[in-house]
Amino acid sequence: MGKNLFQKVWEAHTVSTLSDGRKQLFIGTHLIHEVTSPQAFGMLRELNLPVKFPNRTFATIDHIVPTVNQDAPQDPLAADMMDALRANADDFGVTYFDLKSGKQGIVHVVGPEQGITQPGTTIACGDSHTATHGAFGAIAFGIGTTQVRDVLATQTLALEPLKVRRIEVTGTLGPGVYAKDVVLDIIRRLGAKGGIGYAYEYAGNIFDEMTMEERMTVCNMSIEGGARCGYVNPDETTFEYLKGRPYCPEGAEWDAAVERWKAFASDSDAHYDDIVKIDASEIDPTVTWGISPDHGISISETIPDPENAESAQDKASIVEALEYMKLPAGAPIKGQKIDVAFIGSCTNGRLSDFREAAKYIQGHKVAEGVTAIAVPGSQIVAHMAEQEGLDKIFIEAGFEWRAAGCSMCLAMNPDKLVGDQLCASSSNRNFKGRQGSPIGRTVLMSPVMVCAAAVKGSIADAREVFDVDPSSAAVA
Repeated sequence: MGKNLFQKVWEAHTVSTLSDGRKQLFIGTHLIHEVTSPQAFGMLRELNLPVKFPNRTFATIDHIVPTVNQDAPQDPLAADMMDALRANADDFGVTYFDLKSGKQGIVHVVGPEQGITQPGTTIACGDSHTATHGAFGAIAFGIGTTQVRDVLATQTLALEPLKVRRIEVTGTLGPGVYAKDVVLDIIRRLGAKGGIGYAYEYAGNIFDEMTMEERMTVCNMSIEGGARCGYVNPDETTFEYLKGRPYCPEGAEWDAAVERWKAFASDSDAHYDDIVKIDASEIDPTVTWGISPDHGISISETIPDPENAESAQDKASIVEALEYMKLPAGAPIKGQKIDVAFIGSCTNGRLSDFREAAKYIQGHKVAEGVTAIAVPGSQIVAHMAEQEGLDKIFIEAGFEWRAAGCSMCLAMNPDKLVGDQLCASSSNRNFKGRQGSPIGRTVLMSPVMVCAAAVKGSIADAREVFDVDPSSAAVA
């Protein structure tokens, strides 16, 4: 029997088996940012240890960086974090993409665009959405601060083996259905805890046909489905994306790398612990209504009614969510008023996201009373978007075009909801208080759906707002 990619990469990077059954795994690439690394570097200093392989560690600043007035004095805590990252990078010989580099951005955007993220590798970062890098056929783990210390000091992690679930999505997506809708639908079906103990392999013609940026969107939210990581097998789309990027090999070394990467792809007779099959035609534009990423419904559905719940536990969950979200049970999700529209994050802050959103928002205006912001995922994304004039399209429509950063996804920076504002967001989490206000409300959706909500001033069906051609299929 053949092997799947997860097994191949895992075995290729296993250093030893520990007494408790965990594997000591070599980590090929370590990505760090300003929030979870200062304490880890502090521990190294206390132990008088160097970074084991500084050439395998890359740093950027993203979580706390403001997206406006970046040259102004920062919050003291944020300033301390920024200073610490610079000092640690200098002291330990780590590559740092800072604000003056022109390469700064969200860590999960910067890694791929620099060609640091490569197939067949293990990747770790002190951030849960490290799963993003699995789009390249890598095994990528989000880790905690003490594990960041471990990787810095030893370039290894102690991890328990995972089961592998293959999720096959086949057929044809309808118009106005995007990668974000696909992953929200998967999470809705399998649950926010459905992937616990698993790595997800995304397969089928839908993922084969996706661009790398679309694949990143899907893999990014594997963690919202409870999986430890998610990946797509590397193919010609992967190699074409990587070719010529700064940290990728060149010439004969490139050719050898591609052959090596191809060998990591899952075998046709690979074993899986579970296989889930989904008909792409069943997926509609999807939004969340509650306080967990699996609280998803299609834009044409109604908000769940606790009286129709299948169990007492489900009823309690729906009641809690609706009380927090202040949404009426049994009412259409379409038409619910919004206050804020946000396009950005490591889920949907890439160039293709802004291109697709700009295509529809052009010629429209943000509704009165709605604050709309567009935040590129990196300085390179911002530069390329501005070269194409996308920033002007958003500004003319009534969006604020801001500098690169995590922004309102998690609000560890000045971009926060106020009071119980409801935000139509292209980010990845709709937890209570996620976007800065302890009573702020988040509805997850694709960037084009965010644009539709911004124009209508309420949650809307982008296919209706923008008169999407029913014969066309979504491409981003």
